[in-house]
Amino acid sequence: MYPMQIRPIQQADNAATARMIRQVLLEQKAPRSGTAYADPWLDQLYEFYDKPGFEYFLLINEGSVVGGAGIAPLEDDDTTCELQKMYFQPEVRGRGAGEKMITKCLDFARENGFKRCYIETLPWMKAAQKLYHRNGFQRIDHRMGNTGHYSCTVFLLKQL
Repeated sequence: MYPMQIRPIQQADNAATARMIRQVLLEQKAPRSGTAYADPWLDQLYEFYDKPGFEYFLLINEGSVVGGAGIAPLEDDDTTCELQKMYFQPEVRGRGAGEKMITKCLDFARENGFKRCYIETLPWMKAAQKLYHRNGFQRIDHRMGNTGHYSCTVFLLKQL
């Protein structure tokens, strides 16, 4: 395999990125409602993240989208961002991509003045939770913001 590259999403990546996210969610047996699967802007991620304080990064391998993650401000809280839509195809998991992606996203968050980073996930996504904990996220007992992801019941926060 060629070295993987992390770069910001481009408009031409919209379809491949949405397809990758949906494939991973189905593979992980995530509900189609109350998760990123149902987000109304999933097919236009470039446009959604094309604003100050927003960014979506892709993991590219041999020219294909094999993963991604984004940062966006949490609704009604300009000091907290959310790590969003962090998903990877099975063939790249366990190779350090998650660590690199979190670093890239959190660096962007700090550069944009955020003080905390929130994430929510599904309870059975244990490998993701371990990755978040290794990177300083701590479990909290309540939801933050209005993400619309009511199926996600594990909430984590990191001070930046």
